[in-house]
Amino acid sequence: MIDRITLKNNAQQQIKGNIAALVAGYIIAAAMMVVLIFIPIVGVFALFILEPAFYISMVMMFLGQARGVMSKAADIFAAFKNTTLLVNSVLTTILIGVFTSLWSLLLVVPGIIKALSYSMAYYILAENPDIGALGAIGESKRIMEGHKMELFILQLSFIPWMLLTAVTFGIAGIYAMPYMQQTLANFYLALKNGGTRAEQS
Repeated sequence: MIDRITLKNNAQQQIKGNIAALVAGYIIAAAMMVVLIFIPIVGVFALFILEPAFYISMVMMFLGQARGVMSKAADIFAAFKNTTLLVNSVLTTILIGVFTSLWSLLLVVPGIIKALSYSMAYYILAENPDIGALGAIGESKRIMEGHKMELFILQLSFIPWMLLTAVTFGIAGIYAMPYMQQTLANFYLALKNGGTRAEQS
């Protein structure tokens, strides 16, 4: 089993002293996407490409943090430096959306289970851009076998932080967002390492 408490404790230590840069990267990406929403046609198309790339960049930032590499706000553009990664991030988003929707047509629960099964695809793609969208999704299904409930419980454990973020009008999110994302990166690394704890910084 993966030790949820250890993952979260490690995450708190890994983001310490660098929350400002992590949040700044998130704000840059969010601001650009908000602007694109108001640009007819071209903006929607650009958003379709940029959102997955920004997410992959964020994944790369938190994987780096887990390994002791302090991220910079500019790292939110990291995925844009690799055309293969950029294309595969979009394809992965499309395929996950299609697959999850099809499973959800059966019942809500199968859709949730499959979403959990595919959840590590972006982390796998961030480390292996050439694996392709289907390869990343397939590998995610493999490593998540027997761990979907653990991830589900881990995600539920952040509900108090989500509620606190809501009642503080987003202020608590300055800490909660990096904390949650770092914990998820640690979860992936624990799966990858086949152990019970994330890589130490």
